[in-house]
Amino acid sequence: MAKITNELFRKIRRIEIQASHLVEDILAGTYRSAFRGKGMEFEDVREYQHGDDIRTVDWNVTARMNHPYVKNFREERELTVMLVIDISASSRYGSGKRLKSEWMTEIGAVLAFSAIKSSDKVGLILFSDRVEKYVPPRKGVRHVLRVIREILAFEPEHKQTDIRSALTFLGEVQRRSTVCFLISDFIGSGYEHEISLIAKRHDLISIAITDPTEKDFPDMGLITIKDCETGEICLIDTSDAVTREQLSIQSNTEKFMQKIGAGYIEIRTDTSYLKPIKRFFQIRKRRRR
Repeated sequence: MAKITNELFRKIRRIEIQASHLVEDILAGTYRSAFRGKGMEFEDVREYQHGDDIRTVDWNVTARMNHPYVKNFREERELTVMLVIDISASSRYGSGKRLKSEWMTEIGAVLAFSAIKSSDKVGLILFSDRVEKYVPPRKGVRHVLRVIREILAFEPEHKQTDIRSALTFLGEVQRRSTVCFLISDFIGSGYEHEISLIAKRHDLISIAITDPTEKDFPDMGLITIKDCETGEICLIDTSDAVTREQLSIQSNTEKFMQKIGAGYIEIRTDTSYLKPIKRFFQIRKRRRR
């Protein structure tokens, strides 16, 4: 478990206040209506009213009371939400004021607080080229604060990315259907089979965090670059259009997610993350009506 320093405590407290505020004021209701339970549970009976579905009539109670009664059902609300977050070296890149990893932390916190506000369980998987940390899903504010602490302070042992290993692990530890938020920059390949399997068993939503330079690499002339994950250093000419195109991450992630029936949210580090998340929740809400 990550050690709590005064600085870490202040960061956790700041994120807690910010995430709670956002959930209350901006995302209130949209999360709950976007992610419904898996079934209906009998709650009680009430007297029949005009327009009630005849199929809900409780014939035993009706016979005893000599008056029609119908069954009331409530949604089995409790869900398990898994945050699967990329902590490889590429997540610690940022051309602006903030790193991709900072966005991932705040987004994870907002989703975690949204989940516990709806009495859902929250779990965490942190991964690089292997699973670095697993926190089993539980309820409660204290548990969510632990999740945030781990995201903020955990120091990975490895630098590279293997989404496949994280998804394989998720499939092993979560046999029942969960809502899985996969938060990554999706720099990597070879995970298509595993992500397809997860999308069939779980409600998978991929959140792609991208830096502006990864979409459109700027013309900076001759520069020296270092690969965050491999440590490789090389000199490149960014004035060459072909070179810039090769450096830019032209991801087909969204098309692939749509193909396998998974959700997809793209968030750039130079824009607000709230609008894309809220828009995604609202679209899901409309589709579930």
